This record gives sequence, C-alpha cells and structure tokens, in this order.
Amino acid sequence: MKKTVLFVVAMISLSAVVQSCHKDNNSNKVIKVYNVSGLFSLTGNGSTLGINSKAAVSIAVTDINNYLYAKNADFRMSADFYDTQFEPATAAQDFAKAAAGGTHYIIGPQTSAELGAINTLADPDGVIVVSQGSTASSLAIAGDAVFRFCPPDKVEGAAIANSIYKAGVRGLVTLARNDAGNLGLQTATGSSFTTLGGHISALAAYGTTATDFTAQIALLHSQVTQLAATYGMANVAVYLASFEECTELFQQAAADPVISKVRWYGGDGAVLSAALTAVPTAADFAIATSFYAPTFGLPAALKAKWQPISDLVTAATNIQPDAFALSTYDAMWVIEKTIEVSENKNVTFTQLKANFAEQANAYTGITGPTALDQNGDRAGGVFDYYGLLKTGSTYSWTLVGQSGN
Repeated sequence: MKKTVLFVVAMISLSAVVQSCHKDNNSNKVIKVYNVSGLFSLTGNGSTLGINSKAAVSIAVTDINNYLYAKNADFRMSADFYDTQFEPATAAQDFAKAAAGGTHYIIGPQTSAELGAINTLADPDGVIVVSQGSTASSLAIAGDAVFRFCPPDKVEGAAIANSIYKAGVRGLVTLARNDAGNLGLQTATGSSFTTLGGHISALAAYGTTATDFTAQIALLHSQVTQLAATYGMANVAVYLASFEECTELFQQAAADPVISKVRWYGGDGAVLSAALTAVPTAADFAIATSFYAPTFGLPAALKAKWQPISDLVTAATNIQPDAFALSTYDAMWVIEKTIEVSENKNVTFTQLKANFAEQANAYTGITGPTALDQNGDRAGGVFDYYGLLKTGSTYSWTLVGQSGN
C-alpha cells in the first residue's frame, strides 16, 4: 500500500496535523485544517480513474484554499491519498487508518465492492464518505453516511439498453466481472433490454483476478451462435461490464471467428481506459466490433466550467479525465460548504449528514447539479458514449454520442 500526502496551501503555512490549530500571523485568527482522505486505486486495475481523481482533488484543494484565503475564512483544507489497489480489504484498512487519524471526510473508494467493505463503518466512526464511482443498487441506502456523486446502475443500464435496442440488436449476450458494481450493471442492462422486447443470455460472472478468459470466450461463442440462429448475426451483440481487464479479454477474443464479428458494448468501467489504448491487439478488436460504452457525462452547457479543470488534470496525469474523476472536484467543494455551515456549531453527526445533503442539493458544480435522491445518490446526469479511434499508429477515445438530462 502506498500513501501519498498532499498539503496544498494558498499563501499561508498550515500544520500537517489534521484539524490542528495555529495562529495566522497576518490575520491573527485561529486556523483549523480539515483533511479529506482520498481512497483511490492508484496502481494496477482501475488506476486511470484513481490517478485522475487524485489530481482533481489536489486541484480542488488549491482552488478552495485560494477562495478561503480571499474571504479571510478561519479554516483551510488539505488532502491525503491511499492506494486501495481495487481491493475491498485494502479499502477497509485504509478507511480505518484515515478515521484513526482524525479524518471525517473521505472521497472514494471508486468501486461498489470497495464501498461495500466500508459502508457500515462510516456511521459508527463519524465519517462522511463520497464515492465517485460506485453504482450498485445494493448500496442505495437511505440515511447512511455514504453519498454517491454518480448516477446509479439502474440509470446507466436503462441508457445503454435503449441505445443497443435502437441499433437493431435483438439478442444480447451479457458478461460481467464478479463485483457488485459490474454485476449491477449487467442486471440493470439486461432487465431494461428485456423490457424493450429484446432477448438476454446472461453468462456467469468471471473472477476479479481473472486473466485467462478461455472459458468465457467459449461460452460467448456458443451463445452468440445460438442467438444468431434466431435473430441473425447482424442483430446479435455482446455487453461486457468490466474494468480494465477488458484489455486481456479483448486480446484473447480477437482470435475467435464468431464473437469478433458482432458488435460489443460495455459499462462505464472501461471507458477512457489508458490500458486499452496502449495495447494494439485489444484496441483493434474494440474498433473492429464497434465497441462503445457510456460513462457519466459532462454537460455541454457547462463546458466553460469543466474544461479548464479537465485540462489541468490532463496536464498532471497525461490522461483525459471523465465526469467520474471530475466529480471529486465537486465533492471537495460540497465538503467545504458543509464545513462552512457546520463549523463551530457542535453539530451532531446526524446533522452533519443532513448539512452535506442540503449543500449537495443546492450546488451546481463543473459536472452539473449535484442534487441527490432519497438514498444519497446522484439524482440525474448525462451519459457520454465513447468508442476507439485509430489515427496512424495511435489509438484514442472519441466521443460518439450523448444522452440523458
């Protein structure tokens, strides 16, 4: 596990102790530092989102501290980061360390499996948790200390199912990684597709550490062949809910003469993956099968707000961020606003959660309104659809469409 500590301070010197105090020589005010811990996957699977999330939080700390300095506020913000490595057990350990250190605000973890490992710990430890990537319906719990700044799986599933059905697909084989978020997407997409009148063949999930997809490819081959006998190859497709392990799966699937000839669709976990564009065989497969997938999108009307932050993240990481990553910037601002209305008022944790929800419901950030539903999940949003493009020998993600509100 790696822990990277960042203290971004605007024009003042802050103590490295969370919520510590000292005198500001300029204003003679007592300054309190509120620390936010980021629980992100910074190495290995999922690191595209994790690295960009870390950068977005860091930028937010700078901007927030500049804002607080300008208004002569009596507190500042800081952030530190833990590498969960996509492991629920590691996420739980990191949560415990952050909470023991005095942190009362956590952004992340980014997957539903990791969030499921800590969601019951948040209330007892008095920690507000804001996940930027968890979508599983199983974690939509009213009144808890977990808030999610992305649309839940039922919203994304309905959006992609509608797109697939409109494309003429009538037989769809679905496959997912065995974690709560991707299983939720597989179920939500299949349910919506069936409601529209399509036929679903849902395969059993593969393991979270799988690298050999021989068995899954054989099953995909068999199910696609069966559905093609009824609907025709042109009207059969594959839906894959995965993370960046899709790179290995695509490389292996490229040699199959059946599944390499039908259209493929995916969940948000693979979108904008730098791992996929770095492997020509996998990227070529995605292009050959017209692979595209939705991701929580950025409103065109707010481009003037999100583009500068996106550019700063890209400059820091060399990876284009999506709305999941940029929502961490908004989460930091909602946390700051919650602190402003709660500071020095001896609020209970129940009231602190209510204050956070109130501030989120009133805030419009770079990713749009952050209004929450009754379960503390983002109530709406747009979806961007991305596919791969090859220019010369270079592969890149390209926006191919948008839907939602």
